[in-house]
Amino acid sequence: MWKQARSLFAEQEEDDEELQDNLLDETDDLCSLSSTQRLYAFGACSLAGLVCMLLSTIVFAIPIKFAVLFTFGNLLAVGSTTFLMGATRQLRMMFDPVRIYATVIYIGFVVLALICALWIRSKLLTLIAILCEICAFIWYSLSYIPFAHAIVSKVTIRLFDTEI
Repeated sequence: MWKQARSLFAEQEEDDEELQDNLLDETDDLCSLSSTQRLYAFGACSLAGLVCMLLSTIVFAIPIKFAVLFTFGNLLAVGSTTFLMGATRQLRMMFDPVRIYATVIYIGFVVLALICALWIRSKLLTLIAILCEICAFIWYSLSYIPFAHAIVSKVTIRLFDTEI
């Protein structure tokens, strides 16, 4: 059994050497996972985040459980990209001058949602904070797409006569 497992890992390592030009191979030196393992970890972490966010809708009437579960799922989904590019590169990209405001606002609303749910224990404030967190997450995600902020701003100007 162990010999079969070792041979599978040896074949996997040979396949991984072919992917050297890929983004996955540009991760931190601290990561000892292969490209395939990182893809699996990314998928598992993203899926776990999505499941947590979906399960949070079941406990929607209980703002504390909802906010904690939703926020944990949201952070798992965002953190899953660390497996693809490495923690150092992820942090550099998050705090890049292009998206630093989006990152800070997103992190601020994550903290605010948890404060409203766990400390203040207000259903209304928690729901408002969660809605703001969702909007901040969308805005943060758009910062990774070239010209997305400009396009969204132009659309809001045309539709609502106001700029974001």
